[in-house]
Amino acid sequence: MSDTSLTLGVLGGMGPAATVEFLARLQAYTPAEKDQDHIRVIADINPKAPDRNVPGSNAGAVLAEMAGALQGAGAQVLAMPCNTAHAHADLIQRASGLPLIDLIGEGAKAARQSGARRVGVLGTKGALRLYREYLAAQALGLVSLSPERQEDFMATIYKIKAGDLEIDRHRFEVRVKGRAIELTPKEFELLAILVGAPGRVFGREELLDAVWGRDGFVEPRTVDVHVARLRGKFTAARLPVPGVETVRGVGYRFRDPARS
Repeated sequence: MSDTSLTLGVLGGMGPAATVEFLARLQAYTPAEKDQDHIRVIADINPKAPDRNVPGSNAGAVLAEMAGALQGAGAQVLAMPCNTAHAHADLIQRASGLPLIDLIGEGAKAARQSGARRVGVLGTKGALRLYREYLAAQALGLVSLSPERQEDFMATIYKIKAGDLEIDRHRFEVRVKGRAIELTPKEFELLAILVGAPGRVFGREELLDAVWGRDGFVEPRTVDVHVARLRGKFTAARLPVPGVETVRGVGYRFRDPARS
């Protein structure tokens, strides 16, 4: 069976632009003289997958569910454009029973075959950990940004993903259309968690645990108060209020900008 006869399942949407670029390159680099020579692709472009850079975000379970669905739809091999999500590769393969093309492993092999001795990598902290491991297995060194520049790089990633709403997790800054909004640490963390998983509904108790942790006795209504304050600060500054929606009887979610 040739490679082009297999049906490729793509775990995408992390982020959407990376998936579109991957699919464009897949088409461009497939030797083909007619439509039928191309690879059949089944893609789940899911920007609602939790932030892979946030510990405890449940990203692995969501990716496993996506992989299983792709297998059920007819995929025979999987690919995933998101480097950071490869931390969940084993879980994805167990859930689907399908091989996953190892983006990072293949990249490390290609670097070794090129004759390189050290490889420069721009990526998230999670992706860098994976690249360091895979490059070391190929007897290659990794060149990465300084800690300060890495923080700037991560901030840039989140600015690109957030559109008009910019959240800089390292400087604890929030901007809308370039204008800064002053938030308390709790307000900032609450907004960052919601924005990090667009469309996902967070219960009040879940938000209390994530933002306040063990800070004494805190009532669920504390979340409501902080959301109201968040909205009020944006309104007072005459700026668009972030799409934090109330889900009656449950909690809150950040409206997915792609579906606004």
